[in-house]
Amino acid sequence: MRAVSDDAPLLHDLMPWSVSPPRIGRGWPLAPDPVCLKARWALLTGAADEETKAALMRRTRARTLHTPVAQLPGHRTPTTALAGEDGPCPEPVRVGHGPYDQQWLIPDHRLIDAARPELWRVADDRQVFAVEQAFHPEAAEPTVVFSALLPDGRSPGGRPGRIRPLYRQPGGADPNLAPGLTRWLADRLGAPVGAEDVLAWVAAAARRTPEGCVVPLTADPEVWRDGLVLGRRSLWLHTRGTRYADPAAGLDRERLRLPGGSRPYVRAPLPAAPKPGELAYDVEERALRIGEGQVSPVSPGAWECTAGGVRVLEAWYEERTAPGEPGSLEALRPARWSRTTTSELLELVSVLTLLAELRPRLAAFAERLDEERGAAVGVGELRACGIVPVPEARRRPASVLEHHEEGPDGQFALL
Repeated sequence: MRAVSDDAPLLHDLMPWSVSPPRIGRGWPLAPDPVCLKARWALLTGAADEETKAALMRRTRARTLHTPVAQLPGHRTPTTALAGEDGPCPEPVRVGHGPYDQQWLIPDHRLIDAARPELWRVADDRQVFAVEQAFHPEAAEPTVVFSALLPDGRSPGGRPGRIRPLYRQPGGADPNLAPGLTRWLADRLGAPVGAEDVLAWVAAAARRTPEGCVVPLTADPEVWRDGLVLGRRSLWLHTRGTRYADPAAGLDRERLRLPGGSRPYVRAPLPAAPKPGELAYDVEERALRIGEGQVSPVSPGAWECTAGGVRVLEAWYEERTAPGEPGSLEALRPARWSRTTTSELLELVSVLTLLAELRPRLAAFAERLDEERGAAVGVGELRACGIVPVPEARRRPASVLEHHEEGPDGQFALL
């Protein structure tokens, strides 16, 4: 590691509040298709006896059919014992599944071993979650990925990283930053600095060291501005255009499109029921093949993109074609490959292509930071002005509730 990072602050200090990833404890409440989840729920709640229901549920030490739990914040689901549940399926919600996938989850606390309610409490249309990634020395992967959706923090090949929300309270209130950091940066750089700017800088500059994830800071206004341009584009891509949209900079809201000649299309119809192992890549044709079907063009950069050392497109396809254990709820899967699934594949290819194109610019920016040693801001300077160490209270979640949260059996939770 170059000297610029020897005294660089840790992300742990710049964004002090972090949460362990949720742990569902069973696979069936999560799926690529919400209709499939409702069918699984109906099968569970319609089981003939409690023994059958318990086997379908996949009980664990944390959750059984009789475990008392509170509602997940923001979701009005029953809190009575699941053993007697006969109502409709709670409306599935979209969540981030690993660094790049998006799936659906039944938001019922009775099904989730460790839901991390503090994350659900702050998940809204202003929030952005930063997720540290496990280190894989042979894979060129980002140190931190980002999600506008509540992330499950899953890592396909390694220990899942901690999740750091940008805001500690709903509505974009109380940024999860070291107290005084934005004001101090604004004074040093001679320009306004907000919480969204700091996260954009993290997206551009974060890197991994043996001590953990560090974020080199700069006092050079030009370097800072260039870092924000890269970081905002990275965040726009990671959040599928739902955050950091700026049409003037080519960052359209919820519209990630490649130029005409690079835009992927279905060139040959995809099979109605693809099978595991049918996905392949033709590097000469720059084509993704699924059985007799074909999607192209698909850049080598998109195909080679990995998460946890596993190819993202291969993992995405496996999630949608794996048969599931016979007799389990996971075995209840969509009967056909839908138009929505195809659209999601094309969007993912576009996102991975654009991220691959951004990667050399981020690498060049990292080298530039290594060379700009005179403008580097280290931990010593932050300590001298009182920004670090961070008060311990900032490492804990905020405890302000704007509404009642129902606890087990209809009791209200108090925070």
